[in-house]
Amino acid sequence: MDIDDYLPALRRTNARFADAASEAVLARGWAAPVTGCPGWSLADLVWHLAEVQHFWAWVVRTRAQDPSAYGAPSRHPDDELLGYATARSAELETALAGADPDERVWTWAPRKDVGFVLRRQLQEATVHTADVEQVLGDVRPIPADVGLDGVDEWLDLMVPGALPEGPPEGAHPVVLHAVDADAERTLFPGSRPFPAATLTGTAGDLLLAVWRRVPLDVLTVDGDAARAAAMIGLVNLE
Repeated sequence: MDIDDYLPALRRTNARFADAASEAVLARGWAAPVTGCPGWSLADLVWHLAEVQHFWAWVVRTRAQDPSAYGAPSRHPDDELLGYATARSAELETALAGADPDERVWTWAPRKDVGFVLRRQLQEATVHTADVEQVLGDVRPIPADVGLDGVDEWLDLMVPGALPEGPPEGAHPVVLHAVDADAERTLFPGSRPFPAATLTGTAGDLLLAVWRRVPLDVLTVDGDAARAAAMIGLVNLE
């Protein structure tokens, strides 16, 4: 994705999250469990995304170089969550619209600029939108460019973060083939001459699979599905 594509995509995703959350509250209630986030309720999920967006809006708005001055908000009652979450999405979008992607800000990653926040917050909202849609039992397709960018971010940022010393002994490559983006990516490239499996599906389904939101059986698996799942499972992001 081009840097200019992130903010419009984030706005669309935030709106989709809000719509799905409103529908889920009516259909299932605030206590409904969230499959993709074990132990969380729908209320926990909506609060989490609102809190995350509040934090990153503060980072960008203040051009923070250190997070120590941030004041975390208190948990809001369930009947206030939808309005609070919508306001936090708007706050983040406004902060990002008013900042140059190259401006330096604090992040937890090696990359220290607003562009990192744009990308990470789009992917944060994308995966959590799928979470809330799973509560409804109706996960809509993720746009191919957003899905592929999320797979790239997972490979480029999350995998090294979880495995800073590189692939562990016994790792096998897993090829990720995104049919709607006409692209292939590889987890643990070069660790063995041949991949454990090739996983084929839409970029969005591949993204949700590597984030363990959907099982591999939503994909077409050519090779050893159990070993491919084990390789993905090595990337522990908790």
